[in-house]
Amino acid sequence: MSEHTWNVIAIIIYMSVMLGIGYWSYRQTDEYEDYVLAGRGLNPFVAALSAGAADMSGWLLMGLPGALFVSGMSELWIAVGLLAGAWANWTYVAPRLRSYSEVADDSVTIPSFFENRLGDKSRTIRLVSSTIIVVFFTFYVSSGMVAGGKYFESTFGGDYLTGMLVVAFITVTYTFIGGFLAVSYTDAVQGMIMFCSLIIVPVMALLYLDDPSSIWTWATSNSYGPHADGNPQYFSLISGISAATIIGNLAWGLGYFGQPHIIVRFMALRTPKDARTGRMIGMSWMFISIIGAVFIAIIGTAFFGQNPDLAITDTSKYESVFLDMARILFHPLIGGLILTAVLAAIMSTISSQLLVSSTSLIEDIFKIVKKNHPSQDVMINLSRTAVIVVSVVAGLLAVNPNNSILDLVGFAWAGFGSAFGPAVLFMLYWKRLNVQGTLAGMIAGAVVCGVWGNTGLKDVVYEMVPGVIAATVITYVVTIMTKPPSEEVVAGFEHAVEREKEFLAKA
Repeated sequence: MSEHTWNVIAIIIYMSVMLGIGYWSYRQTDEYEDYVLAGRGLNPFVAALSAGAADMSGWLLMGLPGALFVSGMSELWIAVGLLAGAWANWTYVAPRLRSYSEVADDSVTIPSFFENRLGDKSRTIRLVSSTIIVVFFTFYVSSGMVAGGKYFESTFGGDYLTGMLVVAFITVTYTFIGGFLAVSYTDAVQGMIMFCSLIIVPVMALLYLDDPSSIWTWATSNSYGPHADGNPQYFSLISGISAATIIGNLAWGLGYFGQPHIIVRFMALRTPKDARTGRMIGMSWMFISIIGAVFIAIIGTAFFGQNPDLAITDTSKYESVFLDMARILFHPLIGGLILTAVLAAIMSTISSQLLVSSTSLIEDIFKIVKKNHPSQDVMINLSRTAVIVVSVVAGLLAVNPNNSILDLVGFAWAGFGSAFGPAVLFMLYWKRLNVQGTLAGMIAGAVVCGVWGNTGLKDVVYEMVPGVIAATVITYVVTIMTKPPSEEVVAGFEHAVEREKEFLAKA
């Protein structure tokens, strides 16, 4: 059989497994809370891997190795920032959010938690935050569909639209039928595929070389990729970049606190104590995966530099280094299964964002309009309908790939981080916080981030930095200048803190 046929077989195997998990999850989902939050019964292993897979996307497998291959280790600061941010998120947000979201009237979405935590009777917080989520994540989902279409186009030489529709159909199907449980378990499997691929590919590439030790010197003094005479500063962390750039890249880690599709996993944990196990698993997965991506780039300089007959498909950004290594090193079936790691990264992000946006549409917007809440079965069906609605809109945006969509996604991480990040931390750790301060901070963070990111100022420092600073300062100042929260809200805060301590103190 041809290489193409083997790759198709690999893709069919992968997608069959995803649909199988979706069907199994469907059989486990009886109530509305099961569909939107897995009944708060998610084990830490699944939570950790699904959060990692939903977060990293194709950046880990293509973007990071490509950037490191071209520019060297100076591109590593983003990864360092993300590692630090993920650790802080698991340490300081996960256990308390799990405790507090249950205390706060058993909140199942981030906007509902915001409302219940602050005792906002006007419902303004819930409506504003849910609108932000639905709008931004619709574009996020669209960008994932675009990535899926381009993956099929570049990997199989097929039609973009066909590839986009295939990826969209499979992802929407298992999300539609299985809800949060399906998204979490498919993400966990996809996370394991990414993890294994990032270990296997660099190890086999290293064994392929006649002199494995050459990886430490080849890039600095020999021809490879875009460097005819090598890159003498390849292993320097600070060469050619300013202090502001380093700060901006590290600031990517601040975005974790405000990403709804990540922190919602914390709300689904069985107990606050599970956050400790989740942190250990999640950080191990993330650290080893990033190390794998780094070595793909380092080994790749010698792998392709010493073998000029081995071509790199992407000669612009060199983001195909991982894919090309997998094709060259393995039997087409195994190579095809490894190539699904990129598809896994794309689909895990699409499904997570699709579920969060559709759930927010029903839980946080529909419930405000509908005074009499329907039955459990009706709510589940409405959530499934919302999945279709969001996916159709996203699909229409993705039919003709548009740079503006992709550009928006590039800055949406900063948008969520600026608008929601400080708000989440204040809610979890400052009992004086009130509705007025939260609203003002969210709006300030979003506006500053948006303005900064769409001007020349973004070239000075990443828009996340001024966005988070503005949101933090405005939230504090406005809260201090306005009426304190009610005694009931303060009592809820103290109850959540004590409950968290009780769980964490258990042996």
